[in-house]
Amino acid sequence: MSLSIRVIPCLDVADGRVVKGVNFLNLRDAGDPIELAARYYADGADELTFLDVHATVDNRSTMYDLVTACAEQIFIPLTVGGGIREVDDVAKLLAAGADKVSVGSAGISNPNLLQQISQRFGNQVLVISLDLKRSPNTPSGYVVTTHGGRNETDLDALAWVSRTIELGAGELLVNSIDADGTRAGFDQEMLREVRALAKVPVIASGGAGKAEDFPVAAAAGADAILAASIFHEGSVTISQAKAALKAAGYETR
Repeated sequence: MSLSIRVIPCLDVADGRVVKGVNFLNLRDAGDPIELAARYYADGADELTFLDVHATVDNRSTMYDLVTACAEQIFIPLTVGGGIREVDDVAKLLAAGADKVSVGSAGISNPNLLQQISQRFGNQVLVISLDLKRSPNTPSGYVVTTHGGRNETDLDALAWVSRTIELGAGELLVNSIDADGTRAGFDQEMLREVRALAKVPVIASGGAGKAEDFPVAAAAGADAILAASIFHEGSVTISQAKAALKAAGYETR
């Protein structure tokens, strides 16, 4: 476990706006990404994650502009994901102001891409986005999904975790599709199993509903904890999440 637990707001962006749904469905508007980035930086966020949920070629230029605009508002690490298909995409995002990139589907279809990113930019740049779902059809009981959980692959989640680490993963963003947007708490069992395999930092995602969920995720092995809806709507603030972690004995930045 890292010395301090990081708290990371996530901006899921579509068509220039922050959106949020439940289990990646029924997306609704949640605000302006630049305004939210500035607010979260002021509120004490340790990092910020920016995910382009549509990630089509048509809005690539818009995304780069948004990344630059967000990066100009904050002085904390910015991770950007969505639509990364080749190494040059990473170079462009880093040039636009990103510090790290989050890669999901492209790494599944082309595992060599992960190794290429890690070798060219260093593994500290490469965050593996893992949208994992409970499944009776895999040895571990979890399957890797794509397209926001709608498409199941034939990859066992824990086997894929091990493979991504071999290929140069610097961090693992572990998102529970079953818990995403439900506010019912993080999938502790899933986090513990990934933590047992991983020698790199693990970011918990999917299910945050209250401040007390944060130390629970930390106890399950998370080095960082990501949330979206509760921060966007103000039901939990970053300072409240950090206070809950501190009260449970965890250090925060």
